Amino acid sequence: MLKKGSEIVIGLAGNPNTGKSTVFNCLTGLKQHTGNWSGKTVTNAKGSFVLEDMHYVVYDLPGIYSLFSDSAEECCAKEFICSAKTDVMLIVLDATSLERNLTLVLHILELTERVILCVNLMDEAKKKGIIVDDKKLEKELGIPVICTSARSGKGIEELKKMIVSVVNNKVSFSPNKTVFSQEIEEICNDFIKQTEHIIPEDIDRRYFAMEVLEGDEWFLNMICGKLDDIQMAEVLAREEYAEHFLEQSGYTREKLKEEKTITFLERGQCIAKEVVTEKTEQAKKRERFLNNLFLSKKTGIPVMIALLGIVFWITIAGANIPSNLLMELFCDMGEKLGIFLKWCAVPDWLYGIVKDGIFLTVSWVVAVMLPPMAIFFPLFTLLEDFGLLPRIAFHMDGLFQKAHAHGKQALTMCMGFGCNSAGVTACRIIDSPRERLIAIITNNFVPCNGRLPQPLSGKNNINIMYIRINKTELKKQIRFIMISFFLM
Repeated sequence: MLKKGSEIVIGLAGNPNTGKSTVFNCLTGLKQHTGNWSGKTVTNAKGSFVLEDMHYVVYDLPGIYSLFSDSAEECCAKEFICSAKTDVMLIVLDATSLERNLTLVLHILELTERVILCVNLMDEAKKKGIIVDDKKLEKELGIPVICTSARSGKGIEELKKMIVSVVNNKVSFSPNKTVFSQEIEEICNDFIKQTEHIIPEDIDRRYFAMEVLEGDEWFLNMICGKLDDIQMAEVLAREEYAEHFLEQSGYTREKLKEEKTITFLERGQCIAKEVVTEKTEQAKKRERFLNNLFLSKKTGIPVMIALLGIVFWITIAGANIPSNLLMELFCDMGEKLGIFLKWCAVPDWLYGIVKDGIFLTVSWVVAVMLPPMAIFFPLFTLLEDFGLLPRIAFHMDGLFQKAHAHGKQALTMCMGFGCNSAGVTACRIIDSPRERLIAIITNNFVPCNGRLPQPLSGKNNINIMYIRINKTELKKQIRFIMISFFLM
């Protein structure tokens, strides 16, 4: 048992869109910004709370789907789990898509045993007719499981009590780690025997052996700081030997990674089938209908274009009314501001800065950009909630691959129609640096709401100037696109 007053470190991990940041806010009382796009949290947010005279520090790790790749978000999470002295790992799962979330849980269990599962969004699961058997899930994984609805605060107190029990060693851990094929297990055990004298104490031996056998460059670089020069030289020598060791056993590093990935996915699928009650027949029919509609070669692209066209039409047409009202309001305010400044007898240079500079720029940006963004992003969020965006990305992956880009760019480009900044920021979900760079460069050419001509009616000629600017900008964009494709 830890002494009162000591600091307890909690790592908070989970997939994007599981309500992880909401759980973080409930635990710490902070108001961290929550968003529902992938890669929203890139650095570790930090918060703290005091419970039973114990000081808890919570690190909100980036939202990730697994620890398989070397994306910036996954490297950040892996580095924290492997190197930081965490007393508890708290993993937040989405109750509505447990199968997808379990892959991350199974992988983290390879790194540490002190894990608590927080099955969140139970209210959403109930609406969709999904029932999660938390007791059976606890038995399958061998770790504590708490069900919550973080938005309403339901289950948060039980979660805090579980954290206290784990910290005070009142809960025993017996995690059921994933068992790979007999050949892989034998290879791993043999390699552990040869390298156990150089494995750092704070790293799981089995995980160490697997990562060295796979030749994970990130992992080798990470442990450089934990070993002296002699030990590191031996690790590198073992890493070179590992490939030859695998070949003698009839394996390659690519085959080892593939089998590990498949094993994690299959086990997650099996556990989900055991603990999740099937969706209602109506929900199943809706899911089959969406798959047939969006993933079909005949209807996928036409329906996608029609759907995005409807979203754009609603955005542009719907934004005209509030944009016109705002523009008329700002025009009246501008006239009154001009009269007031002349009454104050301000110099011409100050008059130009305040009225024609600051006020005109702010009013223009608010009237032109705010209404379309306020309509587009909720519609975009609605498409994601219905599961349409992942289906669109899956269907577009082949076309993007032919252009030497990544299928995930379809989502970032769609987000770019709302705001280029959000579209570029979302490119962090793309793993490959080259494909990420292509997405960042080309997403800038997507005409966001701020560059779409808005037919505003005002008491001045702002809208005329705005349309002229967009025509000039359009010509520049066409030239830039042609040059970019020529260079690629």
